[in-house]
Amino acid sequence: QVQLVESGGGLVQAGGSLRLSCAASGRTFSRYVVGWFRQAPGKEREFVATINWSGSSTYYADSVKGRFTFSRDNAKNTVYLQMNSLKPEDTAVYYCAARPWATMSRIINEYNYWGQGTQVTVSS
Repeated sequence: QVQLVESGGGLVQAGGSLRLSCAASGRTFSRYVVGWFRQAPGKEREFVATINWSGSSTYYADSVKGRFTFSRDNAKNTVYLQMNSLKPEDTAVYYCAARPWATMSRIINEYNYWGQGTQVTVSS
């Protein structure tokens, strides 16, 4: 089991940047696949990005490809989502999720553990 805590959300203007962090407990975090998901009010939760155990491989939703960068620092038990060129449609609560001893996935119900979320608001 792992506990996840997101941070770094806030209010930015369109075209701006934010870096989200997700800090994890547990010494086995380095063997967990991690994903980022987001959910806007009245919308379904959607996939954003996923990263493998070592951080050497990532996969992004088409809507954020080229603008967002997923990375991890296993020594710090932390993953990061660098968000550049933000658009109003990026406004949502962003969640990190973990999947132990598995492969990368964009499927919500394949992730076992979830953080509480952090709000990102992009004004036009």
